[in-house]
Amino acid sequence: MNPYFCGSFYKKHTIHLDNTTMAVTKLLRKSKRNVMIPQNKQVLMKQRSWKPEIKKVDVEAIKAEFAAKA
Repeated sequence: MNPYFCGSFYKKHTIHLDNTTMAVTKLLRKSKRNVMIPQNKQVLMKQRSWKPEIKKVDVEAIKAEFAAKA
């Protein structure tokens, strides 16, 4: 069975205008995509702006260690 033609693929809505009823078919994948695009952008912005933690380093101890090796 093709998943593109299953019953959950389309969602039917009814619109009431002046006591007349119109059926509207809406693609569920499109509404899902419209939700996911801003979420993906938000995740990308978080990943790109991430900075590692700056740990306090004893510079004098490192200099002494290099001086001892030389």
